[in-house]
Amino acid sequence: MKKSNKVLALLTAVSLSAGLLAGCGGSASSASSSAADSSTAADSANAATEEFSYPMSGKELTYWCELNTNVSANYTNMGDTPFGQGLMERTGVTITYLHPPTGQLNEQFNLILADGDLPDIMEYTWQSYPGGPQKAIEDGNILALNDIIDQYCPNLKAYLEAHPDVDRQCKTDEGNYYMFPFVRGDDSLRVSTGLMIRQDWLNDLGLEMPTTIDEWHDVLTAFKTEKGATAPFAFEYTTPSLRNNWPFMSAYNTTAEFYVGDDGKIHYGPAEENYKEFLTTMNQWYKEGLLDPDMPTAQLDQVSAKMTSGASGASLGWIGSRMGVWTTAAKETDPNYDLEAAPVPTLNKGETAKMGPMDNVVVNNGGAAITTRCKDIEAAARLLDWAYSDEGHMYYNFGTEGESYTMENGEPVYTDLILNNPDGLPIAQAMSGYIRGNYNGPFVQDVRYAQQYYTMDCQKKAQATWTVPEASEHVLPPITPSSGESEEFSAIMNEINTYRDEMTLKFILGTESLDNFDKFVDTMNQMNLKRAIEIENSALDRYNAR
Repeated sequence: MKKSNKVLALLTAVSLSAGLLAGCGGSASSASSSAADSSTAADSANAATEEFSYPMSGKELTYWCELNTNVSANYTNMGDTPFGQGLMERTGVTITYLHPPTGQLNEQFNLILADGDLPDIMEYTWQSYPGGPQKAIEDGNILALNDIIDQYCPNLKAYLEAHPDVDRQCKTDEGNYYMFPFVRGDDSLRVSTGLMIRQDWLNDLGLEMPTTIDEWHDVLTAFKTEKGATAPFAFEYTTPSLRNNWPFMSAYNTTAEFYVGDDGKIHYGPAEENYKEFLTTMNQWYKEGLLDPDMPTAQLDQVSAKMTSGASGASLGWIGSRMGVWTTAAKETDPNYDLEAAPVPTLNKGETAKMGPMDNVVVNNGGAAITTRCKDIEAAARLLDWAYSDEGHMYYNFGTEGESYTMENGEPVYTDLILNNPDGLPIAQAMSGYIRGNYNGPFVQDVRYAQQYYTMDCQKKAQATWTVPEASEHVLPPITPSSGESEEFSAIMNEINTYRDEMTLKFILGTESLDNFDKFVDTMNQMNLKRAIEIENSALDRYNAR
């Protein structure tokens, strides 16, 4: 097998151009290393680059990660998938995959830490570790990767050095790299959720695509009165990632979470007047029957049923698992069904939205860390580094050439095994057996995967429709409180967020008068919200200084 010194930086320059925008890390040694140590590490890296080749021999590792739902639909273990089998063959590492039970990721993670019997590699949302990833290092659970990257990871190291603009997104304030990151390889991949609406209903009613809050009100009213929709707008309010970044909030330049304001400082949306204006509108819509009456408890199956039966005409969700799935299901009984992406609305006609749903380039979940109990650090590092090589990049995103994809005119094209699976598997399930491109993990996601995954015209247009260029300026970067601040911050925000969720729903449903909004804000301040914002701004200052 070819040597690994042909790194992803070359792929970036030649075949992906601006498609691979992001990376993390750097060549800096850890803060405790001396200049001599750095020199030695660099020499070792040069030697490793020249001499090392895959596959390794006789290596065995344990690897803990959540089993994606598209994988678990057909496999009980990643090691049983064609992807897992091929990864072991190509790298020469026998991997024992360990998966927490569905829905028990955090509980199982905490149990493993308490027990101390750590696997060699763990995928986790390391930003959510109490005290952040630096604390995970200080607690003796995961390794700082600076010297490990220098010595054993020529592919990742080259990628990191080629992308200094996002270097700071995956290191601690102390300068330690702690994970092999999941990177959105194109800005368009940072946007995957948004508003969607029945375009066929708009056509029937002679209505234009709504772009303002008032237009949305008129359209949803027409859906109710003219189309008989019993839940004109329905979505999974029970899903925090959707609920807290509801695009109708963006019209009021707010969110239900922390965000970066025009002043470059951190704000907490629910404590501001704009949030009250958003709540006032949603309360009015709920009273008028424009929002799903089952909104407080709505799960995916309920929303899906409404969106495909005509009970609802608009929703919020993902391009693939919502827009694509609903369109496919609905067209079986209604060939005229047309679900299209709707832009982030504004208050006034002709305005440009400033905020909207957008991920950071380096995604919070999906990063893989090497634990302090790892029995073969070099093998773990080499295994993970392979994903950032040319060969690994293609494998993680497209699978095996001649099986899951072929090269046509210099571009990878999925075969019918993926796009028209002979066993009738949905594209997402067919993909996830052979690649990791359609869900998070320690690799760089390729935009060419999405261009084929989204097979319908409505899906192909969605990302551009939902993208708000200025939104990136307001997205909270991956900051962390210091180890000393972490416990205080967590205690404050756990209480505040619970209270926020409770009161937000009451305000929308009308069981709590919006006349009490100021009291709501005062209560959060009594819960030490201002101290939490102070901690976050200090963390942002440290992040900006990285």
